[in-house]
Amino acid sequence: MTETEHGELTYDSSSGSQFRHVKIDAAVLRSASGPFEIEVLDLPAPRADEALVRIVGVGLCHTDLLPRGGGPLATPPIVVGHEAAGVVEWVGSDVSTVRPGDHVVASFSSCSSCLNCQSGHPAYCDEFFLLNLVGAPAGSVLGTDSAGQPVSTRWFGQSSFATHAVVNARSLIAVDRSLPLELLGPLGCGILTGASSVLNALHVEPGSSFAVIGTGTVGLSAIMAAQIVGADRVIAVDLHQTRLDLARELGAGDVIVADPDRLAEQLRDIAPGGLQTILDTTGVPSVISAAVDALRLTGTCGLVGVQRGSLKLHSTALSVGRTITGILVGDAVPSQTIPQLLDYWQQGLFPFDRLITQYPLSQLNEAERDMATGQVIKPVLLPGTGSHR
Repeated sequence: MTETEHGELTYDSSSGSQFRHVKIDAAVLRSASGPFEIEVLDLPAPRADEALVRIVGVGLCHTDLLPRGGGPLATPPIVVGHEAAGVVEWVGSDVSTVRPGDHVVASFSSCSSCLNCQSGHPAYCDEFFLLNLVGAPAGSVLGTDSAGQPVSTRWFGQSSFATHAVVNARSLIAVDRSLPLELLGPLGCGILTGASSVLNALHVEPGSSFAVIGTGTVGLSAIMAAQIVGADRVIAVDLHQTRLDLARELGAGDVIVADPDRLAEQLRDIAPGGLQTILDTTGVPSVISAAVDALRLTGTCGLVGVQRGSLKLHSTALSVGRTITGILVGDAVPSQTIPQLLDYWQQGLFPFDRLITQYPLSQLNEAERDMATGQVIKPVLLPGTGSHR
């Protein structure tokens, strides 16, 4: 067995070309309140249905911060990150969909065999939470640190705040090698969620009215998608005027600086008959209730993200034909929707790159701070660079 530099393979000469593990640099969260720290880990070799991916760029998403909340799912020590783009370096024996050298975007994990997966709804996989939000699903082989102790390295099936990740091949979408991989990672989740909520989950129609509450990555991606499908009236709602200015540039015809006490009135001032579709990205119960009140009688309110408390509605809120629906990853089929979004981007119709600010992986803590303060919308970490761009 021969040790190599970080990011290279450690081979067992007795097994021919098969390698045993790869030594990587990864951002490890050791405690819920502590910083991310770059450490050297040993990552096990891919299994038969997995691939080793060298990470070129990976988005930072609010979901990546869930292990800070002390919940029952993923707990430190853990490597998070689930919006990766990179280059395939090794594939397991059963993998035929990608091969070494392919450029790929990595999205969420699904089982491929449950009823929802089989019917084209992998975001609602029966095993979604176990496969994605645990960080160490039962039976998974974890990375180890310099002391030989285990570190969770299967967050969303990838744990991609690292130079390399082992990913199930089902989660990998091959993309054209001419495209800038350092920008594409967020297409695996945040941008995918916003756009697909419009295109697939809510089926926003041409000529219809549509509002987004919260203009972060998901909300702004939804606005761009609504512009593409030809929604007649697109409204953006936020507390920050700078984000609303960008929302207007990306396709919102009307913007609202939200007044929490009269949000439903603010929306109805623009659409007196009520809105056909509203997407809430805030999870704030009072905001969701106001959104429902602002719907027309056959309208739909879609909810993404974690709801921050119990939702209370007027007794007649839904009895008049309105609908509330929860949405996971936009009900997307990543292998179909991600190429579609890239095609829109190449046509100049979906400028998602305007949401991105890049950081080296070593500045993950700064990126987290900047995202929390609203200074940036979508941080993208570059494991292979050492300076802020």
